[in-house]
Amino acid sequence: MTGEDELIGSLPPDFRWGVGSSAYQIEGAVSEDGRTPSIWDTWAQSPWSVDNGDTGEIACDHYHRMPADIALLKELGVDTYRFSVSWPRVQPRGRGGVNPAGIAFYDRLVDELLNNGIDPWLTLYHWDLPQHLEDAGGWPARDTAVRFADYAMLVFERLGDRVRHWTTLSEPWCTAMHGYVHGVMAPGRRDAKAGMAAAHHLLLGHGLAVRRMRELAKPGTKFGITLNLSTADPETPSEADREAARFEDGLGTRFYLDALVHGRYPEDVLETLARQGIRLPSEPWDPAIIAAPLDFLGVDYYFGTRYSGVEENGNAVEHFGLPAFRKVPFGVPSTVLGWEILPHKLTELLVRIGRDYPGLPLYVTENGAAFADVPDETGFVRDDDRAAYLSAHIAATAAARQAGADVRGYFAWSFLDSFEWAYGYAKRLGLVRVDRETQARTIKQSGLAYRDVVHRVRGSRR
Repeated sequence: MTGEDELIGSLPPDFRWGVGSSAYQIEGAVSEDGRTPSIWDTWAQSPWSVDNGDTGEIACDHYHRMPADIALLKELGVDTYRFSVSWPRVQPRGRGGVNPAGIAFYDRLVDELLNNGIDPWLTLYHWDLPQHLEDAGGWPARDTAVRFADYAMLVFERLGDRVRHWTTLSEPWCTAMHGYVHGVMAPGRRDAKAGMAAAHHLLLGHGLAVRRMRELAKPGTKFGITLNLSTADPETPSEADREAARFEDGLGTRFYLDALVHGRYPEDVLETLARQGIRLPSEPWDPAIIAAPLDFLGVDYYFGTRYSGVEENGNAVEHFGLPAFRKVPFGVPSTVLGWEILPHKLTELLVRIGRDYPGLPLYVTENGAAFADVPDETGFVRDDDRAAYLSAHIAATAAARQAGADVRGYFAWSFLDSFEWAYGYAKRLGLVRVDRETQARTIKQSGLAYRDVVHRVRGSRR
């Protein structure tokens, strides 16, 4: 037995095993049953926004193939399915009443999951803001936080009797930074002040929604949020490199967790932003709302990061109106997305969160890899590289538990080969291959290996 096998075998019998997806990435049916455009529908139609001009118009056609997809989940042996609800499908203009046809889809989805012995792990927002709300100001506008809480209640009132795990937001850093600062994802703005206002209002919307949902929640209902987190190492001990790593750790990790857990933003980050003329639009009562008690934290991890504060020629880095950095590779193998494979950094991250934010149950809610999948004549993909990646990161999760981190589950990303945002369909991360021409599904070798890990761990504990 290898060291990885021993670590994985140490996971407890109640450890959760899941896979994840999100609405825009798999559902398709973007104009059916009253759904209106989201910012990603608009963005994907913009020239050069998505590789190969791909869109989510059809995606994996999950909207029409949902029951068969749930049967595939059962084949994978998972006990949990993390999915998101499409805001413009449920509340087409981002305000007003619920769309009966839209919410009915998720009603059927939840029932199908429960009938197959799979727990629904619902995410309310995974980047698909209704275009109507973006036109009214988007996340930089305070009103969007209020609109989000209203939408959350529409979903909760319909599904709260059966769904026990509720995630408000998925990766608000990506929404704020990639969507409003860097301009590389929907809605494609490049405005640092707008981006930081968006970050604050995303967290405010989270807090408002949690407060309202808790008032109606049945006993045992859990509320949380999912953050994309990484480690942040300086390239050298130089002051410039240490400052770059400190600020990026502050902006990417402490900004969110300090606000959510402690009810305050890190002072060093606020001071650095203020030097750039950026102040958060926070009202005196906002911190207490944002710090509504959490029952769990979802951690999305793909790679560790190393930073330098200067260019290779020694000049200062300039970038989008914020203090900037240069990412420095560790020099290890990468996925086809160029993301370096650093499972030990996942252990480091989970242990750090457990140490700095104690008492917060953790779940690895996203972790996966894109490789150059080559199907055989039957559509089967022997992706031993992905299987090895998953095994290494599951072992890293187990190592974090042994080091004291309260990690209670691991969800592989992703369930299906799906629309991977700005990468379109060319980069495949799924445990299940989707033929883009026929929509045929085939479980990959990595999916079978993941199933075997789940069965082996459960079997060893019976």
